[in-house]
Amino acid sequence: QVQLVESGGGLVQPGGSLRLSCAASGFPFSSYAMYWYRQAPGKERELVAMITGTGGILTGTDSMRGRFTISRDNAKNTVYLHLNSLKPEDTAVYYCNCRILGRSEWGQGTQVTVSS
Repeated sequence: QVQLVESGGGLVQPGGSLRLSCAASGFPFSSYAMYWYRQAPGKERELVAMITGTGGILTGTDSMRGRFTISRDNAKNTVYLHLNSLKPEDTAVYYCNCRILGRSEWGQGTQVTVSS
C-alpha cells in the first residue's frame, strides 16, 4: 500500500525558510519521480517541483525558481522541498505526489502559512 506522509509545515514570517519532507513507503521509491504541489485557498492545485528517480529536476513557475529547491534521499525514501525567501502568496497546503501504474497517489498535505 502506497503511503506518502508530509511534514515540516508551519507559520513563518515573510523572508523565512522551511524544509518540507515527504516520507514514502509501499513502492520502489528510487524508481519513481516525485512531485510537490500546492493549493492555496480558492485556487487550483499547482505544480511546485518534480524530481526524477535519478535527480533530474523541474520547478514550477518563475516565482518559484531560485527560491524553492526539491531534493530526495533514496536511502531514506524521502523527498524534500526547501522553501526560501517565503512570501505571503506562498501560503498554501503543500502536497507530495507520485504516479504509479497510472494511479496518482497523494499525501494528506502540510500547511504553510507565511505571515507577519
